[in-house]
Amino acid sequence: MASPSGNRTKQDLFDQFARIGRALASGRRLEILDFLAQRERSVEELARMSGLSVANASQHLQVLRTAGLVEARKEGTHVHYRLAGDDVFALCQSLRTAGEKRLAEIEKLAGVYRKDRNSLEAISLQELRRRMREGSVLVLDVRPAEEYADGHIPGARNIPLAELKKSMKGLPEECEIVAYCRGPYCFLSDDAVAALRQSGRKALRLSHGFPDWKALGWKVEGIGGGRTPV
Repeated sequence: MASPSGNRTKQDLFDQFARIGRALASGRRLEILDFLAQRERSVEELARMSGLSVANASQHLQVLRTAGLVEARKEGTHVHYRLAGDDVFALCQSLRTAGEKRLAEIEKLAGVYRKDRNSLEAISLQELRRRMREGSVLVLDVRPAEEYADGHIPGARNIPLAELKKSMKGLPEECEIVAYCRGPYCFLSDDAVAALRQSGRKALRLSHGFPDWKALGWKVEGIGGGRTPV
């Protein structure tokens, strides 16, 4: 039979685990973690990307930092944040997977957001890797240039979505193209595939994003050096 002090210790431990749960109990904070999975970002940049005020974004980041999920460093008057480790992204992946399996609302909302997604054939990370080894595919990274520079799938060509139409002539017409972006709920690659198909090219979207590729431990290019947190 466990002693009362032992029970209290166990409860205290679970209370500490619950700090992580409380930090994740916000859609905005999960979105911020998704942005940070691509690269380090300043508070101002995260505020702009998430549609929050700088003060509100800073508050969310402080909650994540207190829970040990993000780290920060100062550069002049600006504070930059990054994920505290690969395990943080793995935690977000697990939450995403559980949500997809357990919550029908997620599939419904994704379908409402992009009704034509089912018509855009997707391939898995494993299948992309196989085709890359065969040399039978052109990999296209349609994220912003700064995200590509910080890390990308080896050999991927970067054409941000906003620049795709004017750069279309530089892409081979016969080669199969696989476009990828930030992850399964980023729709940059959907728009890229639709535009490529309209131009007559054979194009597919990657089912996941660069952070998912990196999480598998596969080779990446463009990763910057380590930074010292505040």
